[in-house]
Amino acid sequence: MVPDPNLNTNALQSEVEALCATARWCYARGWVPATSGNFSVRAGQHILITPSGLDKGTLMPGDLLEIDPEGHAVAGKGKPSAETGLHAVIYRERPGAHAILHVHTIWNTLLSGRFVDAGYVEIEGYELLKGLAGVSTHEHLEKVPILGNSQDYGLLSANLANALHRFPGAHGVLLSRHGLYTWGESVGEARRHLEALEFLFEVEGRRLAGAIN
Repeated sequence: MVPDPNLNTNALQSEVEALCATARWCYARGWVPATSGNFSVRAGQHILITPSGLDKGTLMPGDLLEIDPEGHAVAGKGKPSAETGLHAVIYRERPGAHAILHVHTIWNTLLSGRFVDAGYVEIEGYELLKGLAGVSTHEHLEKVPILGNSQDYGLLSANLANALHRFPGAHGVLLSRHGLYTWGESVGEARRHLEALEFLFEVEGRRLAGAIN
């Protein structure tokens, strides 16, 4: 990794290990089936991110790619995911974010398809909303923006930047019938946001399906 004099390398190594543990945890839960999903941490001006096509159930620190601000790999094996640019957008638009998690779950896939025409899914009135940074009451209304999926990642990057401006309080972004991106000031916070949002997506999905009114 290119040394950064302003970077605490011990803290970064701890975050990298936490990121890999989180990726393996997500795989065990069935949240990154096949080789889907991607995970990253900020490393000074660079990003450490999972390469394309990697089984997240076996992720170790040495598997991560180092990406420069232009999206080019400067260290590591493999090639960057097509979604690397989306991580760069989130880091640019959310300066406090230091870790990003992207998963493909049943419930975020279903809800993102159901509400794509509205442009967001609303979640309100649940105690677990307090698991999101800055939220202190169950009365909080969380609006998670939803973008139409596309293989044109230039278009997706522009749409993502626009969504982050339109929904400044959002703790995550959904791609329709694709998956969730969430972030945090640390891997631990991003993981908490991921777990809280996925629980809430399942609750809303089951409620809308009529299992419980």
